[in-house]
Amino acid sequence: MKKIPFSRLHLKNLIQYLRVFTMLKIKNLTVKVLDKTILEDFNLEINRGEIHVLMGQNGAGKSTISKVLLRDLHYEITNGSIILNEKNLLNMNTTEVARESVFLIGQNPVEIKGVSNAEMLRTTLNDQGKKEENILEFNRHLTRLCEKLLIPKEFIHRDINYNMSGGEKKKMELLHMWMLKPNFIILDEIDSGLDVDSLKLVATSIREYYEEYKPSLLIITHQRALLEIVRPEFVHVLNNKKIVQSGGYELASKIFNEGFTGASIIDKSDNVE
Repeated sequence: MKKIPFSRLHLKNLIQYLRVFTMLKIKNLTVKVLDKTILEDFNLEINRGEIHVLMGQNGAGKSTISKVLLRDLHYEITNGSIILNEKNLLNMNTTEVARESVFLIGQNPVEIKGVSNAEMLRTTLNDQGKKEENILEFNRHLTRLCEKLLIPKEFIHRDINYNMSGGEKKKMELLHMWMLKPNFIILDEIDSGLDVDSLKLVATSIREYYEEYKPSLLIITHQRALLEIVRPEFVHVLNNKKIVQSGGYELASKIFNEGFTGASIIDKSDNVE
């Protein structure tokens, strides 16, 4: 069999491919809040189209990652780097991160009075430079998503998350996700406050979105039911300010069955999130 020479051009193309393939790279990250170190020497790499889960005991610092990635300035970066889409995320503000097609659904979506869901979505789609639908098609699209997510249609023109239950807020955030089509989604305990039926609907919608658009996902959760439907490929355990173990879905199953300490992954420690 004739060997094909591996030239410098091949190497250059391979390196470029790998760079494009990487969505997020966090290296040796140290984060402080009020002079208290929350994360130290934290490392994580997520490629395009991968589903990662970050687990850990309460107070381990899991939610710190979502706040840092969305550039919450209460969190001071004292060491390390974060590269998003080949760009230095630490040089960006929250708006610039969002324009890199990053989307966060947190534990408690905020209410924004004076701006309706429809107004926000049309403005954001225009800001993204996406082709604008006519108003009738835009409203039909929103109506179909409301039906799919079991959301009252009148919520379309209600102020963002205003006077909604916790479950309704999470569903509205999913509606925003389907409309804006982000490439990198962070789910920070999206299961918080959801009943059994709502959790199944939310998890199924996330999996359907993944199957259609193949985004990168970073999920922070303790919830077995969510992961059983979304089916992550990579599971990481956070303890003592850094990731101490990584594996496949079987690692999450072991934790659900035996607990962190029972699975000999984590010793009891004092953590603050």
